[in-house]
Amino acid sequence: MIYLLGDLQGCGNPLERLLDEVAFSPSRDHLYVLGDLVNRGPDSLGVLQRLRALEGAATCLLGNHDLHLLAVAHGVRQPHRSDTLGPILNAPDRDDWLNWLRQQKLAVCAHGWLMVHAGVLPQWDTAQTLALAAEVEAMLQGPDLATFLPQMYGNTPAQWHDGLQGVARWRCVVNALTRLRFCSADGTMEFATKEGVGGAPEGYMPWFEVPGRRTAQQPVAFGHWSTLGLINRDNLLALDTGCVWGGQLTAVRLTPEGREVVQVPCEQALQPGKH
Repeated sequence: MIYLLGDLQGCGNPLERLLDEVAFSPSRDHLYVLGDLVNRGPDSLGVLQRLRALEGAATCLLGNHDLHLLAVAHGVRQPHRSDTLGPILNAPDRDDWLNWLRQQKLAVCAHGWLMVHAGVLPQWDTAQTLALAAEVEAMLQGPDLATFLPQMYGNTPAQWHDGLQGVARWRCVVNALTRLRFCSADGTMEFATKEGVGGAPEGYMPWFEVPGRRTAQQPVAFGHWSTLGLINRDNLLALDTGCVWGGQLTAVRLTPEGREVVQVPCEQALQPGKH
């Protein structure tokens, strides 16, 4: 069976309950985790250990919190007060975990689904999304990581165009794939708003509702947006249902006959407004 899984954010116990609920077997099943493996929850190191132990039975995407871990580890960012990354950063084998993390993907297309952590800009089709993700993955995995990380952060350029080069190009890709919620009809990204669909700023809309989006016919699965809640449409899955906030950990099982939503309750690790 194929499972697509929403944000974990260091919530190890719900992960175990969900794997038990579906009787997950690494020899038979495959798990796609849609980013934000770590942070804010109580057991980020345990989550990494569990996912890595699945070896070839798990494909993990990088979310903004996973990139934040890499940046903090390299001294590029200061820890936030709500971070729970200490057990990883202080582990005797921390470099091994950081190296494993930086090998993970920013976008995957498998079993008919394009999977990202946050969003896809309306100008991108599936092939371009994967190609741009691969450019950034090469930076994260390569010898220039320490140079790239300090330049990765920032809200500009807010709009994609094919002429973007170098750091500006890669920053735009990172922001779309790991931070995007709202954008305008021309693909200009907005990063301040974290509410659900009803909280869209004037002139902006959820990225997946932009008219003429080039991936409109491509099934897309994403996480990142807990205030959005579960969306289960023919060509769209939103799977961040606020596990770390005391919501649900949500997975979707893909079968030849269709799909099935599987959810387990989560202990509240963080209160809204306390981050």
